[in-house]
Amino acid sequence: MTEVKLGRERNILVVSHTGRTEALNATIEAVVQLHRAGLVPVMTEDQILAVKDYANVAETALKLDEVATEIAAVKIFEVEVAQVDLELVMVLGGDGTILKAAEVVRETSTPLLGINLGHVGFLAESERDGLSEAVSRVVAKDYLVKERLTLDVRVLVDGQETYRTWALNEATIEKNSRERMLEVVVEIDERPLSSFGCDGVVMATPTGSTAYSFSAGGPVVWPSVEALLLVPLSAHALFARPLVISPRSLLAVEVLKRSSGSGVLWCDGRRTHDLPVGARVEVKRSERSVRLARLRQGPFTDRLVRKFALPVTGWRGPGEDSN
Repeated sequence: MTEVKLGRERNILVVSHTGRTEALNATIEAVVQLHRAGLVPVMTEDQILAVKDYANVAETALKLDEVATEIAAVKIFEVEVAQVDLELVMVLGGDGTILKAAEVVRETSTPLLGINLGHVGFLAESERDGLSEAVSRVVAKDYLVKERLTLDVRVLVDGQETYRTWALNEATIEKNSRERMLEVVVEIDERPLSSFGCDGVVMATPTGSTAYSFSAGGPVVWPSVEALLLVPLSAHALFARPLVISPRSLLAVEVLKRSSGSGVLWCDGRRTHDLPVGARVEVKRSERSVRLARLRQGPFTDRLVRKFALPVTGWRGPGEDSN
């Protein structure tokens, strides 16, 4: 259960994938329910325009003439409502939309509640058919807030910092040209570990262990485990296994001067920066976490089984006689 100061307007930022019809319908539904419950729906100006344009031409599950008041009541984010005045962010979309929302409220660590409209959706708390319940729980302030470890990422060229950013899922160094290999050296806590040619290197959080890192053959790490992951991509080396490293460690990858091409840094698939030959990327745990709102405290094991449709038929459990 989270606490909100009494007497303050309860501003809920709604972030959605407005390029999808399903997301637009869900956005209108969420805005209507929030407003009718006495909360203040807030959206960015461009998303408000997208919803209004859609409402003018589309047939939705709601009768549009009956929700015009609610749509008109939406306040503009960072014009009428500041980041610091938000209680919660309700995100309607897949994990990519949640990552976008996390970027928007990075400075205030406002909790994010995801409603999955995508595919696997590990970061989301509920599915589309649970939207009404999620809104009711938000109205009742009946949700938990969980902290998720994030990464501080910086790029150095000739010893000078040229770029700084962050990541919730992963920071990935990739080759810039498909036909060329990237030559890198990996370093842990200012000590070299191994050098090899590869397609790239993923440095991930436990949250990102089920994202790009998982696709590259990395381990699944429970969110409650504090660790950093390093996963080489198609490395030409005997020692190029995924590594699980202390969250207090400093990870670094250097693009060697013998590399036949330059590289590119991607953070959460959203922020990118070119890496010339000789560039160095340093990654460490950030002091600022991302806060995810949860409606229930189910085991992460159950989430894995549900999201990946894992076969568990025949499981009987420990039984009453087990010690």
